[in-house]
Amino acid sequence: MTNSGQIELMAPAGNFESLQAAIDNGADSVYFGVDQLNMRARASINFTLDDLPEIVKRCEEKQVRTYLTLNTIIYDHDLSVIKTLLDAAKAANITAVIAMDQAVIAYAKQIGIEIHISTQINITNIETVKFYALFADTMVMSRELSLRQVKKIVEQIEKENVRGPSGNLVEVEIFGHGALCMAVSGKCYLSLHSHNSSANRGACKQNCRKKYTVIDQESGFEIELDNEFMMSPKDLCTLDFLDQVIDTGVKVLKIEGRGRAPEYVATVIRTYREAIDAYYAGSFSKQKVTEWMKALHKVYNRGFWSGYYLGQKLGEWSEANGSKATQKKVYIGKGVHYFPKTSIGEFKIEAYDLKIGDTILITGPTTGVEEFELTEMLVNDQREEQATKGDSITIPLKFRLRQSDKLYKIVKTEYAAEKVSS
Repeated sequence: MTNSGQIELMAPAGNFESLQAAIDNGADSVYFGVDQLNMRARASINFTLDDLPEIVKRCEEKQVRTYLTLNTIIYDHDLSVIKTLLDAAKAANITAVIAMDQAVIAYAKQIGIEIHISTQINITNIETVKFYALFADTMVMSRELSLRQVKKIVEQIEKENVRGPSGNLVEVEIFGHGALCMAVSGKCYLSLHSHNSSANRGACKQNCRKKYTVIDQESGFEIELDNEFMMSPKDLCTLDFLDQVIDTGVKVLKIEGRGRAPEYVATVIRTYREAIDAYYAGSFSKQKVTEWMKALHKVYNRGFWSGYYLGQKLGEWSEANGSKATQKKVYIGKGVHYFPKTSIGEFKIEAYDLKIGDTILITGPTTGVEEFELTEMLVNDQREEQATKGDSITIPLKFRLRQSDKLYKIVKTEYAAEKVSS
């Protein structure tokens, strides 16, 4: 349950780099999977049971809530694993579990873990909310709903005084940003049919993101389509109408992206944090939205649309296979040593070149994500303007470098010019 009247910003965490990026950039909560029983079992590295104490430690230090996702279809042979996971989550003091299967919900309730209902349940009306209020304090609404429908549910919760096990009013959560699939909130069976790999067990093969040809079987006529990726929706983005989202009374805004890179998490969470804070400060404006959207376009995206929140009846489909980000990272090298007295970091250049004026990105399990312009460096102990493969460089840092940290440079993509021209 949220601790203030403001909307909660929930961040994805597929690994420790993303977890730290979420914490550092203003997330109120993080959600993550452990091992295989979550909807991103194959899309991200995922944490292990042994990671739970460290996750909680980092988050509690910054008053960030922790949510364990256990929202796949569960079979009999999974039941003992579920209990082990939930017992470990309870022992580690995880804030809540995100669930959809009754077996998970029942055992979480039995041992006293707060329950959040997953979007997989497909909640679309107040009566369903009232039923799950027997078990859960927070519920993710179906992604097919419009903001008007969401607002109506929130109003009915307040009017009918619908409370969860905690005794507080049930909180409504919606997805605010990130990937959408053709199944929206429903269950998809494409991967199961084509590869015997169930999306509902976290093993989606991304069939809908591929290019297909549609042929009339009777005549053999190939149907011409304006868009070749007719099953791959653009990414959801609510930032440009975030004021309307918050006005519905929704308590939690969830950012999708456990399978995406840590710099994606850093950029998206930082941008939505600024937008949310601007709303409550009374300074949310079209001019700021324009700048925020530029930031969102820099990281992985398939193009943006508003989902069904504004009453749109048909989806908007992506125009390309993969990202339309205006920039990307290129691997340069790795951290070698940190000199704490002078705050200097040493790196070994293993690929490509680096020069003064480049924007560099440093990521690591403890470091998270750090991005800044390179203004000075020593190359093999000499002050130089450029370094290349095989060189050793040292640069001043505002954070402690670790040997697990990786160095990248940021370069523009083919889509950068497109965004400038549009």
